[in-house]
Amino acid sequence: MLYDAEPYVSVFVVKSIAISVNIMKKLTASILLVLASSLSLAHSEPAAKAPAAVEQYKNIHLASASVSIVDLKNGKHLYNKNADVVVSIASITKLMTAMVILDGKQSLTQNISFSRNDRTLAHNYYSRIRTQSELNRADAMRIMLMSSENLAATALASNYPGGFKAFVKAMNAKAKALGMQRTRFVDSSGLSPNNVSTAADLTRLVTAAAKYPQIRDYSTTKVFTANFESPRYRLAYTNTNALVRGGNWDIRLSKTGYLDEAGRCLVMLTRIDNREVVMVMLDSFGKRTPTGDANRIRKWLQTGDSGTIAGAALDYERRRNAELQKR
Repeated sequence: MLYDAEPYVSVFVVKSIAISVNIMKKLTASILLVLASSLSLAHSEPAAKAPAAVEQYKNIHLASASVSIVDLKNGKHLYNKNADVVVSIASITKLMTAMVILDGKQSLTQNISFSRNDRTLAHNYYSRIRTQSELNRADAMRIMLMSSENLAATALASNYPGGFKAFVKAMNAKAKALGMQRTRFVDSSGLSPNNVSTAADLTRLVTAAAKYPQIRDYSTTKVFTANFESPRYRLAYTNTNALVRGGNWDIRLSKTGYLDEAGRCLVMLTRIDNREVVMVMLDSFGKRTPTGDANRIRKWLQTGDSGTIAGAALDYERRRNAELQKR
């Protein structure tokens, strides 16, 4: 029986080997197919990620009622909220004031005086500057931009060829030339709530202002001591933007603003991960809210999520957003 069984075992072994070979061939073909698919997916990976990258830029929540964020290099609007609604812009006005002064080619080393009429034009708003004292035009521009000195903004306009009215006319002409169709100025300081614009228009303003080296320099000065003459005295100034003072940001241009009618405002040109970004944030609740929004924007650009907003600021944004939506 043992001898009789041996041929059958041999046949069984042969058949088993044949089946195993066939299985190995099928497995090899499957493995090759999987590898080919993996290589194909690897080559198409950037295209597959694009939709996710686009999707992440929707996850943003900001406390400012009007917002516009633009990539400076390509002009692409990364985010807009009520960006075409006309609102008061407060001291953001001073960026236009600085451009008109520089366009006028007036001497920056020449002294300008601060008159009683300037105080009247500045709505008698408080200023530490003494009436009839003098300061060179460059330093007046610096304290106007970095510390939002209103009397300096008014005196700069008064000392313009043709006076204050001619200066305001030049401001509106410049706005028109920049394509700021929904912008109107009535003074050089922004103390009037009738200085109005939109977040979209102000991205044009910031982009244009950034082309002036003096505006970039003056607006991002952290601290400065102004030396006045007739009589001689000194006044120390600090930048109104806490982010400039903090030094943890790469800020190329900055301007803050505040009026009851305008809320808290902040515009900046900043560099985030090798990208220059224009941020316009108008009408927010508290003094720290615009800087909070700036931090949220940076976080959003880096991670795709802007984070949370404090309750009081969020309540204000919801109320103001509802009001702006009706305009």
